[in-house]
Amino acid sequence: MNLNAYGYGPAHARRWILIDVGVTFGGEDTPGIDLITPDPAFFEDQGDLIDAVFLTHAHEDHIGALALLWSRFKTNAPIYATAFTAHLARGKLLERGLKHVKVTEIPLGGEVQAGPFGVRYITLTHSIPEPNALALRTPMGTVLHTGDWKIDPDPQLGGVTDIEGLTQLGDEGVLAMVCDSTNVFVEGESGSEGTVRQNLARLIAGLSGRIAVTTFASNVARVASIIEAARGAGRSVCLVGRSMHKITDAAIATGVIQNLPDLIDEETAGSLPDDHLLFLCTGSQGEARAALGRIARNDHRHISLGEGDTVIFSSRVIPGNEKDIFEMQNRLAERGVRIITERMTDGPIHVSGHPAREELRQMYQWVRPQIAIPVHGERRHIVEHAAFARSLQVSAALTPRNGDMIRLAPGTPSVIDTVPNGRLYLDGNRLVPAEGDGIRERRALAAYGFMSVSVAIDEDGDLVDGPLVRARGLSEEDGRSADESLIEIDEAAEEAMLGMKRRKRVIDEEVERTLVRAVRKACERHFGRRPLIDVNILRV
Repeated sequence: MNLNAYGYGPAHARRWILIDVGVTFGGEDTPGIDLITPDPAFFEDQGDLIDAVFLTHAHEDHIGALALLWSRFKTNAPIYATAFTAHLARGKLLERGLKHVKVTEIPLGGEVQAGPFGVRYITLTHSIPEPNALALRTPMGTVLHTGDWKIDPDPQLGGVTDIEGLTQLGDEGVLAMVCDSTNVFVEGESGSEGTVRQNLARLIAGLSGRIAVTTFASNVARVASIIEAARGAGRSVCLVGRSMHKITDAAIATGVIQNLPDLIDEETAGSLPDDHLLFLCTGSQGEARAALGRIARNDHRHISLGEGDTVIFSSRVIPGNEKDIFEMQNRLAERGVRIITERMTDGPIHVSGHPAREELRQMYQWVRPQIAIPVHGERRHIVEHAAFARSLQVSAALTPRNGDMIRLAPGTPSVIDTVPNGRLYLDGNRLVPAEGDGIRERRALAAYGFMSVSVAIDEDGDLVDGPLVRARGLSEEDGRSADESLIEIDEAAEEAMLGMKRRKRVIDEEVERTLVRAVRKACERHFGRRPLIDVNILRV
């Protein structure tokens, strides 16, 4: 969930550029929330000081929040990206009705002047087309912002890492490098897509029955490798899943993929012999609504898998997704589908898109920064990366946290402030603070259930009706929604009301406090839970 800002100048006259505006995804701890964005509050009153927005590549954690947050920046700053990223960014803006917001396409290796920043795109390799580092030249020094990267000598699509450009930058002198830490604990190198293509071709050629392969849709090189492997095995390919079509269409439109063989649609696939068919699916992380998730539940409109079929996971398990992935795999196995994962093959059928330790070492040798600023990953990754950078003779290494404002120059690099930061949740069609009352209540509802208590009281403080208790999310022992069990709660509420003096019953706050206390104690005694309690008082 990336949102990076670089400023130049004194506080009263500072100009800014932004790099990447991404999302992350909700989980079990965010019920009803699919997308989470950074909170851009720091920039909401200084949009006229933003000179440009630069996008390094098209992964969701780098461009997914662009349209969601654009109006909050209150800026007319230009947006820059290379062709593939620009194509997908425009689509996101159009989906949100932002037709007037322009994305300016710049060539690979292109340069832009944005206020005091001279920005040059440097080609890298990653698990998506056209990943770029950004060299930020200022009068006080050059900063290299790597974005996401690896060193792949055989990436299958696009160019290789611009070693000459990085080395030249190092020769000129680099003040600081802001660098990916994701795989800092992994020794060696991350591996090449070229090796993956060979292994997939060998694996797919040896299988019979229907084959489904799931991978990250954004890894266009992997998608192309799977299609080539299928063609070599005499199989037609059917793309399954919205993201798979969307990314492939973007790759074709921007020339990233060329000479693509004819693909078949889902309806036509059913008429082909099983041994002549391969489904290329979204859903490698167990997402319930993705293509493979629907196939595993046997509720896909056109596609089913069963005895004698195979599903290949050309992907890794992202931490936190284990439960969903294994549940999906179990459903497939229950129907006789063979599961093949990256750990079950002689050679890799998936490689990471992030640099392992040897690749980090190589990048530092090329760039030779004075200051290391590790980013990405968890706290442990950032701290380890800083220690690794120091071991490579980097003069200074900081370990930033979200919201830290770091002064790189002049003087000793240091954290000089913490700006407003946090998370926003996309709740339906609106962005709300992550710790807002509504979100806290929803977590409580999910965890503890809900109970309402209604009571009618006249102007003299006499009970006219109630208390009437209703529950949601609480159970009888046989699994039915709580019903008979509410008798005890009803009695506790009634006893509490009868125990109140009449003069206190005319005060809403007193009635609410008394009922909440009584009902909560009764629920804790009877259900072993403290549900959310809502009191409705009707004055008659």
